[in-house]
Amino acid sequence: MTLRDAPDGAPQRSGGVSAWALDGIPEIEPGADLAQLIGDAIAGDENGCRDGDILVVTSKIVSKAEGRIVEASDREQAITAETVRVVATRAYEGGVTRIVENRLGIVGAAAGVDASNTAEGTVLLLPVDPDASARALAAALRARFRVRLGVIVSDTLGRAWRIGQTDIAIGAAGVHVVDDLRGSTDSQGRPLAVTVPVVADELAGLGDLVKGKASGRPVAVVRGMERLVTDEVDTPGARTLPRTGPTDMFRLGTDEAYAAGYADGVAASDGRVASQARIPGSSSGEAAYRDQTLPAPAEGLDTAASRPTRPSGAA
Repeated sequence: MTLRDAPDGAPQRSGGVSAWALDGIPEIEPGADLAQLIGDAIAGDENGCRDGDILVVTSKIVSKAEGRIVEASDREQAITAETVRVVATRAYEGGVTRIVENRLGIVGAAAGVDASNTAEGTVLLLPVDPDASARALAAALRARFRVRLGVIVSDTLGRAWRIGQTDIAIGAAGVHVVDDLRGSTDSQGRPLAVTVPVVADELAGLGDLVKGKASGRPVAVVRGMERLVTDEVDTPGARTLPRTGPTDMFRLGTDEAYAAGYADGVAASDGRVASQARIPGSSSGEAAYRDQTLPAPAEGLDTAASRPTRPSGAA
């Protein structure tokens, strides 16, 4: 694989996959014709575009073009407005980190609200429907260049149990988002039962390697993965990727789950119990307490069955 992050010179494709960032895309303003601007950058690139190319487009410019810029002197309020469910909250010196599920089903810090590279006193929200944004770009660029192009809309996200961040796909069109290998065999002839690489996220991460965070080049081209590009743009998009609802095995942070389990245990005990559950490891300003006085269960009544219902999201 060859990566090109310099504007001069064609990439040397010694491997099967190449990626490079496009030059010539200006600062994006609300209402901008993003497909036209990206198309002009492709037309001006010495490598042009080929059938099977995949574009990785930073969500920030999609948000700007769609007018997802809001006045927000208080970024925390903007995060609250975009939040569907709080997973974990942790105080740190200088502020609070909130891990939440946003309206797109993505679980991450700050609900995708971004205060960087935007005017003072404003924040950027994620696109309303990143898959629809990707479909519009893919359709327009396919029509202009008469080739099959895939489009990935990417954003930066942290991951549980891993430090740092990487780019993931939050929108996709004209490209398979997973490579389902179940039913095939490995090199030893053993059947694969659970192997489903999320190729959309891998493409997003590859694009980020050549775009960079402060280079002013928000679109990357990936060449050599044409097997992932589909004939139609209206394909299952990135909205199918978040694991939420019954498939979510980690709905709460550790401290929140501990506090909720403690409260449930108190609720299941016999007699009148006064409990005070504190989130362990949290500072005094962050500690969450629950004071409960529970009635003794009726004689012969199973205590688990008489457990009071815990409000959704309570910790």
